[in-house]
Amino acid sequence: MIAKRRNLALVLILAVLAWLPQVTPATAETAVAKLSRNVHLFYYPWYGTPAGGGEWRHWQQGGHTPPEDVGADLYPALGAYDSGDSRVLAQHMKWIGRTGAGVIVYSWWGQGGYEDGLAERVMDAAAKRGIKVAWHLEPYEGRTAASTVEDIRYLHQRYGSHPAFDNVFYVFWSLQVADWSALEAVNKDNVILAQTTDTTKIEHFNGMYTYDGIAGATAPGWKQAGEYAKAHGLIWAPSVAPGYIDDRAVPGNTTPTVARADGAAYDRQWRNALDPAIGGSPTWVSVTSFNEWHEGSVIEPADGTPPSGPGYQTFQGAYGKQGKAAETAYLDRTRYWVEKFESVR
Repeated sequence: MIAKRRNLALVLILAVLAWLPQVTPATAETAVAKLSRNVHLFYYPWYGTPAGGGEWRHWQQGGHTPPEDVGADLYPALGAYDSGDSRVLAQHMKWIGRTGAGVIVYSWWGQGGYEDGLAERVMDAAAKRGIKVAWHLEPYEGRTAASTVEDIRYLHQRYGSHPAFDNVFYVFWSLQVADWSALEAVNKDNVILAQTTDTTKIEHFNGMYTYDGIAGATAPGWKQAGEYAKAHGLIWAPSVAPGYIDDRAVPGNTTPTVARADGAAYDRQWRNALDPAIGGSPTWVSVTSFNEWHEGSVIEPADGTPPSGPGYQTFQGAYGKQGKAAETAYLDRTRYWVEKFESVR
């Protein structure tokens, strides 16, 4: 009798499994495709700890003493983490997937640098979540148009075969170089964006972005930049941010603070980007930032109960949320706007 019952149970289990939808490469690809390739998050891999890379990196900016005292006005939910920690990277990519954005823009400071050394590790973690890695070419000392061309070639040679590799290159502080004609050697096979809305400064580029998390509140020049890009077959990727504060990272600074206003500031910048009369109908929207903690522009979860001494801010009250729900409020709000953007493109 027991054997018959077991056989009957096995038959029922097999019947149920046969009825369930089969997981195939096609359905897995469909799940990955739900991440938007049109929303890009600026991503910073420059944080380090003694346990990871042998020393503190970046968390001590502004004269602070991590791990509890860091150079930021918000405190990470993960604490003062190491950007090379596989557990941190796995959690980051899980959170990024939660936003619905399918591309991170990796802060890269030159060949052989610290961030270059971590790139493949970050890409491995990104690939597991179906996330692409584009490149934020930062203004390292001695950068020129010619060196930028060689950097792009290097990144292709070193990482181009990786499944997470994206041939999109954002050039930060592009106005520091007057002549970008050297880009003609690589701009046919890549998307290379200048950081400006001045359309007289984008010859040899494939488009524009802004990065500035403060300007998004008023969107100066966005409409004209977007209209020009559309008329000339270029990419327009204005940047939106949830707020800005760098008081602890840059003591005595004069940069204006953009208060988050419980999420209203982020919503305002997204609305500006998506309103054709203001934002110029963007091709992509870039988000400043996933984890630039020094400037307080993060959507990465911030600790709701941070160390009490330094006087950190928190996300409590964002979009009416409290406790743990508030910590991830900006991830969820980003998903809302990603879906909104996809619906109106």
